Amino acid sequence: MNKVVTSEPVSVWDLHAPLGEGPVWVERDQALWFVDIKSHKIHRYDPANGDRKSWDAPAQVSFVLPIESGGFAVGLKTGVARFDERDGSFTPIATPEPDKPNNRLNDATVDPHGRLWFGSMDDGEEAITGAVYRLGDAGDCVATTPLVAITNGPAVSPDGKTLYHVDTLGSIIHACDINAAGMLTNPREFVRIPYGQGFPDGCVVDSEGCVWVGLYNGWAVHRYSPAGELLEDVKFPVSAITKIAFGGADLKTVFATTANKHVTPDGKDQEPQAGDLFQFQVSVPGQPGHLIRIGV
Repeated sequence: MNKVVTSEPVSVWDLHAPLGEGPVWVERDQALWFVDIKSHKIHRYDPANGDRKSWDAPAQVSFVLPIESGGFAVGLKTGVARFDERDGSFTPIATPEPDKPNNRLNDATVDPHGRLWFGSMDDGEEAITGAVYRLGDAGDCVATTPLVAITNGPAVSPDGKTLYHVDTLGSIIHACDINAAGMLTNPREFVRIPYGQGFPDGCVVDSEGCVWVGLYNGWAVHRYSPAGELLEDVKFPVSAITKIAFGGADLKTVFATTANKHVTPDGKDQEPQAGDLFQFQVSVPGQPGHLIRIGV
């Protein structure tokens, strides 16, 4: 495959977020939505006019994904809630881990069937207590993967048949088949990030089925073929790239969230843009986004 990145990443919002995460392009209002987990913030960025808006969340907030009937599903520390951007309200939907007070929710995605997939993790980033869940028809949460300390991804292939999820501390991107019942089968290792290249964070899949992953402490984003071959290594001026999203009318504008919670006072001169929202262009579009239709 030919290289698809056509411009270098540039900062478009100097947020200096401790932990920017979860970017998603929302087609119905042609804007990028994302969160800052540690600042308890939900953000919206309109690239057409540069408009920026922010909302306070009642706790750490890890993802924001659109619901078909309106509003958003968000991942809070203890569970999934419905967020109404019109009045800033939060209404609980599901609490997957009431017995794990030291866990919080993390990354998420929506598959072509309108199902929400999301992960949990140890908030201290050490204990092996996190798993990937699927929100069920009745708002129940179905655990679908073995436990790890930090889950990331998940992401789904264009045909909706493969789910990728990340064991960040293990430096592994896993792949699984999604069966007709919405359960994961045939688990396998997709890619292992070599030591010293950073830790795999959030991942997404483009329209060619290639997997993009942000590298925490890796100064880059990687693009892998469906066979797991490294195709591109996109360099950033900051070390912690948490996740990307494809946006714009043609889905060829890539937005990337980053973090600065790891930057020491001595390191600020080395990466002054850490925690900003970045943007670059590609020649191969991402997938159109899906709306949550099940369990909400």
